[in-house]
Amino acid sequence: MTYQVTVKPSGHTFWAEENETVLDAGLRQGVALPYGCRGGMCGSCAATILSGQVHYPFGEPQGLTPAEMENGKALLCMAAALSHLEIDSPQVGAEPDIEVKTLPVRVEKMRKLAADVMELTLKLPASERLRFLAGQYVDILLKDGKQRGFSLANSPLDDSFLELHIRHVPGGFFTSHVFNEMKEKALLRIRGPLGSFYIHESERPIILIGGGTGFAPLKGMLEQMMAQGLEKPVHLYWGVRAKPDLYMDSVVRSWVSRHPRLTYVPVLSEPQPQDNWQGRTGWVHEAVAADFPDLSAYDVYMSGPPPMINAAKKAFLAQGLAEAHLYYDSFEYSPDTLKAMQEDKA
Repeated sequence: MTYQVTVKPSGHTFWAEENETVLDAGLRQGVALPYGCRGGMCGSCAATILSGQVHYPFGEPQGLTPAEMENGKALLCMAAALSHLEIDSPQVGAEPDIEVKTLPVRVEKMRKLAADVMELTLKLPASERLRFLAGQYVDILLKDGKQRGFSLANSPLDDSFLELHIRHVPGGFFTSHVFNEMKEKALLRIRGPLGSFYIHESERPIILIGGGTGFAPLKGMLEQMMAQGLEKPVHLYWGVRAKPDLYMDSVVRSWVSRHPRLTYVPVLSEPQPQDNWQGRTGWVHEAVAADFPDLSAYDVYMSGPPPMINAAKKAFLAQGLAEAHLYYDSFEYSPDTLKAMQEDKA
């Protein structure tokens, strides 16, 4: 059986096979449905089922509450059609003509940006380039068949190398390997570009919000916008625990000095006495909410840990931000990393 899926308000249509996820069907046919983790965790692919029925052949997703499901929400990365569907997904447009590739890469450079953040510079084969949009991510393909997704921290205007910012997660197999065993010149395999987190055409001013290494995709976005000329206001908020976690603070401040339309607000949630911090404190989304009580005229892009994303979504929508103008990338842990972290705490 195949079922027709109609997307509102864009009017895009495509066909989904039996037990094929709606997201896979749409992407296969060039419809740019939003998505992130593709594992039912982050909620980026959530849409409202206006008519028809779906089911979850691979198990119900963790990224939806029972109340959301009762109100017709579905996660398209896990949901398969049981009938013809009409769905509401305001962010949908035509999928950019970008090929997803699987490529070998060499670790050209390793640089510690902070005690728990490593910058990896990956060199592509001489005959290859990876065309991508600033803000997208790549999967690193591991030998056991698993993968780990990391945002690209550089702009596609400089694509001879790929830049990743990797935070060491206690109990995380791959990040522990990066910090304890990996050496320069190591070979890896990647697949990408992936994700629907990238700058969308708009005349509205932009607010960028990063939590921790959620700064990485925003860095790529900013590098591209600065290279093209900042023609509208862009406000960057970067939330971390303590001052050393602002691992590229001086770089951002140099950007601000050269671009009058760029503003930068770092926010520390747990400043230490040695930080001698005179700036903003608390949660980064609360700083944004205080500075912009009416968000109806803005586009908001945010990336970082799920608690930040979830709290910010609730606060910003209550302050007038249209859901269609909210874009986010939630940095979910893989199930095996979560299990290792829980065992480490036990």
